[in-house]
Amino acid sequence: MRSNSLWFRLLASSAVISAVLLLTAAFLLNTIFVHALEQNFDQRLRSAMDGLLASIDISANGKPVLQSQLDDTRFALPLSGWYWQVRDNTSGETYLASPSLLEQLIPAAKNGTSTDGSGLFAYSAQDAKGTNLRVIHQDISLFGKPQKYDVRVAGNFSELSGEITSFQHTLFGLLAGLGLALLSALVLQVRFALRPLAAMRRQMNDIRAGKIDHLDGNYPNEIQPLATELNLLVDANREIVNRARMQVGNLAHALKTPLSVITNEIGKNASSLAKKLREQLDVMRDQINLYLERARREARAQTAGSSTEIAPVVEALARTIKRMRRDQKIDFQISVPADLLFRGEKQDLEEMLGNLLDNAGKWAKSKCRITAAPLAHDNRDARAWLEIIVEDDGPGIAKHLRDQALKRGQRLDETKSGSGLGMSIIIETATMYAGGMTLDSSDLGGLKAVLKLPMVV
Repeated sequence: MRSNSLWFRLLASSAVISAVLLLTAAFLLNTIFVHALEQNFDQRLRSAMDGLLASIDISANGKPVLQSQLDDTRFALPLSGWYWQVRDNTSGETYLASPSLLEQLIPAAKNGTSTDGSGLFAYSAQDAKGTNLRVIHQDISLFGKPQKYDVRVAGNFSELSGEITSFQHTLFGLLAGLGLALLSALVLQVRFALRPLAAMRRQMNDIRAGKIDHLDGNYPNEIQPLATELNLLVDANREIVNRARMQVGNLAHALKTPLSVITNEIGKNASSLAKKLREQLDVMRDQINLYLERARREARAQTAGSSTEIAPVVEALARTIKRMRRDQKIDFQISVPADLLFRGEKQDLEEMLGNLLDNAGKWAKSKCRITAAPLAHDNRDARAWLEIIVEDDGPGIAKHLRDQALKRGQRLDETKSGSGLGMSIIIETATMYAGGMTLDSSDLGGLKAVLKLPMVV
């Protein structure tokens, strides 16, 4: 899955959005849960404060006294985290305090305290042991007296940490499961959404392989115009190729007839001028045949829907070369998969391999090896490629002479028959299919020719 693919973009963007939403939901739910616990805990502390105020009376000297202890025994356990105290709001003198405080004081409120609108403050603090406390604080007048008393009740909020942790584990576990379920659903959704594009790609491959003529199918509205335009492009390409073929044929007939007439007329004259004209006419005829053949190959190479089995072509050419060079007793070793297909015309493949095998047979001592295999797919190129390797055990070509051997009309050894055009024809034809050919040294001792061509998948 490449980073610039639609699959990656859709899946990555959806996954990022889902992750952000799930994390936001986790944060909000956790905040709401903790806030609800705090409110519930504040209510418990408010109930304890109400019980405390109900147990306070004013003595004869005007000081508050506790008539009865609170029912909650945690206020009696030393440093239990559950405390209460009553102090003079003006002098700061402590009149009453729970036994659990052990002469300590409940910490005062810090910034960020909250109130419910009735003068009741709630805040968080820590005691001498470092226990997390939840404290409520209210200034109260007892029995209508003008004097204000600072009444505080604190509870051990750490007791709820286990409940909070359990909730968080459950919450994050559920959200993680939901995230995995969403990711699976996204994968299925993206696969389902991109299925028409995959079907279109397969049909385009079938068109290039010659299995079908047009894209056919009920595509979604978003890509149906693309399918229509591709069909029109295929039709236009086929029409251009057919027109080019017809024009090539017409040009061949139009030129060959006048040349034949001129040649016949000159043939009646034995002058030196006539001889020179005949030579030039032969050159013109060769050039016309050469460029007409090149145009024919280019037209075939651009035709969509042509494919050729490689193995039968190689085997037939090897048999032919073997009969032609019966005296050399060449052993042709062929290793070509039966299902390997060249995306192009059979005639062009025969022309390229015919020149390669003829050259290998010409120079081989006793052995030629022909192998073919698909090339590894390059993500930068949507096309599939194959390579055909022809090797021999002949003298080979020196590295500094290989470029010269690929030039048109170049012959490195005049003792061997040939025109020197074979290699250039191979390169021209392979180039028309966007392929190419390279020369190297073979482990057999001779030349190794590597032909790269498009493949049908």
